Amino acid sequence: MSENSTLIHDLPAVTIRRAVVSAMANNVYLLTAKATGAQILIDAADDAPAIAALLADAATDAAVPTSVQFIATTHQHWDHVRALAEIVARTGAPTAAGADDDAGIRAQSGVSADRLLGDGDVLGVDGLDLTAVHLRGHTPGSIAYVLSDAGTTVIFSGDSLFPGGVGNTEQDPVRFISLLNDVQERLFGRFGDDALVLPGHGDATTLGTERPALPDWRERGW
Repeated sequence: MSENSTLIHDLPAVTIRRAVVSAMANNVYLLTAKATGAQILIDAADDAPAIAALLADAATDAAVPTSVQFIATTHQHWDHVRALAEIVARTGAPTAAGADDDAGIRAQSGVSADRLLGDGDVLGVDGLDLTAVHLRGHTPGSIAYVLSDAGTTVIFSGDSLFPGGVGNTEQDPVRFISLLNDVQERLFGRFGDDALVLPGHGDATTLGTERPALPDWRERGW
């Protein structure tokens, strides 16, 4: 295993690996279906060599050859797409993103999404399905990707939900209420306390850990 990547979850049907890249400490996640080798990469944020090492690490996660079938982006901010064009060129994989962030992603990276996602859409490859959850506020088209595997729920929340609060809405009360409402209704309202939350930066948490603080977040306004 390279020093830039770690196997963070070994689920019954899917492995989840993570690389931390750039001075912004962005999390890049790689999901591999053990039975088929199909992979989805979430956020080609930066440092294409580190992402290539992540892909190499995952080569033994399936009994058959692995290949990236989709590159999914959580949102349009520049620090989440800096390696997108290069990883698309290296893998030939199509891309997916929230419909309302596609223009921003194209402006930042030069890459247009092959698959535009809205709330509830399923991004599926052979042996691996991610459900898109549209969370409006950090950006207009931010998407969380939700994996279910044998009773385990994993939420790749991008920059919309972190330990201790929702993502940055730049002190805009309208954007903050929009994001908090969506996070409360579409994540906390849909998934149980044991759901894992893997954010775009930093450490993981669970919905159960964060749920009691929702009223405090609303009161403090960030």
